Amino acid sequence: MQHKNNSSRIITSLIASMVAISAMAQASGERPQLVIQIMVDQLRGDYIDILQDCFCESGFKRLADNSVCFENVDFNIDKVDLVSGTAMLVTGTYPRINGLSGERVYNTQKKLAQKILIDPSKMGNFTSENLSPKGLKSSTVSDELKIHNDGLGYVYSIAPDAQQAIILAGHAGNGAFWINDLNGKWSTSTFYSDVPQSITHRNYKNSLSSRIDTMSWSPMMDLIKYPDIPSHKKEYPFKYIFPVSRTDRFKNYKRTALVNEEVTSVAIEFLESLKMGTRGETDMLNIAYTLSPYNNNAGAGSVEIFDKYLRLDRQLSRLFDAINNTVGLDKTLVVLSSTGYFDENSPIDERYNIPTGEFNITKAKSLLNLYLMAVYGNAQWVDDYNDGYFYLNQKLIKEKELNLKEVRRNASSFLRRMSGIVEAYSIDEIIDNPSNENTRTIYNSLIASHVGDVIIKVMPGWSICHNDDTGYTQTKHIRASSISAPTYIMHPNVKAQKIDTPVDATLLAPTVSRLLRIRSPNAATGKPFILE
Repeated sequence: MQHKNNSSRIITSLIASMVAISAMAQASGERPQLVIQIMVDQLRGDYIDILQDCFCESGFKRLADNSVCFENVDFNIDKVDLVSGTAMLVTGTYPRINGLSGERVYNTQKKLAQKILIDPSKMGNFTSENLSPKGLKSSTVSDELKIHNDGLGYVYSIAPDAQQAIILAGHAGNGAFWINDLNGKWSTSTFYSDVPQSITHRNYKNSLSSRIDTMSWSPMMDLIKYPDIPSHKKEYPFKYIFPVSRTDRFKNYKRTALVNEEVTSVAIEFLESLKMGTRGETDMLNIAYTLSPYNNNAGAGSVEIFDKYLRLDRQLSRLFDAINNTVGLDKTLVVLSSTGYFDENSPIDERYNIPTGEFNITKAKSLLNLYLMAVYGNAQWVDDYNDGYFYLNQKLIKEKELNLKEVRRNASSFLRRMSGIVEAYSIDEIIDNPSNENTRTIYNSLIASHVGDVIIKVMPGWSICHNDDTGYTQTKHIRASSISAPTYIMHPNVKAQKIDTPVDATLLAPTVSRLLRIRSPNAATGKPFILE
């Protein structure tokens, strides 16, 4: 038995030594000349599996054959969206630290939801939006690479969405560019100093506005060839156009597969015109694509969604070929990540008898206010509601010299008894109990300056109805969903493999930083994976 134990110790020591040697070899390898970081909004691993036989050899298949694939990246936050998911991946930390809990935050003074990266001190180029990375409270992989190169390496980002472009460029990037919803121009913020000639040329000589009315999106192959789609959904092909008469034509365009082609074209122009990756310093190009549903009828398992995947596959092939022809994939680190969620807001037909209900925010606010009036006196105690949070009249509570925690606790207790509410928490319950298993994901998402007083959870299958200031009723259908959110890392010194155990999203930034031999972002505390 003693001999067996000694043998086990020897084997364990040998394995540890081999891992250490592998790690040293990896760390001593030559730093990539070019970093391509790709964020794909709402990418689902299960759809990649379904469409494998339809992909070309040099897009998703090339990525899968030459990458470490983390098949199940877990974000561990309450609400993942384009902004919060992207921010976690590039900072290596949760929203409560990096400052970005979602695309929009509620302004209690103006009583409206606004973009989380709004910054009135900055102006826009080719846009009237005032945005900057000021709200991003920690450094990113892009920032750390720029700092490591003493500012000499290029860092650019290209995305359909403004806030995602800014997060990817970080605080130290040369430039962040996105498509303006109103005029179709490639826009940026005066926070960034560089506007490459290729962007200026495209805006003036080859603008989207001069081409969009000639474009259309329809299936790229016969409907019968799309796999795993019920036959009744293959009877009528879709076609979306963008006539000049539609003021929302650029917004609609950005929801189609065509926008990914535009992004790829701009990315290739950057690679070629700026000679990225060939200047002696490590350059970084951040690229964002979208696979979001076009509308409620073109959501999960639709021809439109699958067509987006197939067209993106061709764009990845274009991009990889361009990299190979300019820098060489053998000198490039490629990281492709899903933003970690799938936004499906389609209602279920009543004929299927799925239990449902309607949670009306206007009625809930009124009932909550009546309850607080009965307890504390006749007054307007409820200020507003936004995105799961009830906001109490804190000014009034202070004037009446009431205990704010107690009022919050009473409000959450009352809301908890309403039909359709799964749970309601006062903000104090969450902040004061960070290790509570039931509220940990909410705690990870909290930014104290942005949250309301009471957060509610509505039953899956129910709808939240809210009348906005214009009288329009907004309806959100609640559905719990968990998708396979993959990340691929393709590096010349890393062996292709699949890792199917769940991986915390905060570990990816330190892992990429280690491959680049730079510091991890300043708020990333997770240890990087040692990739062989």
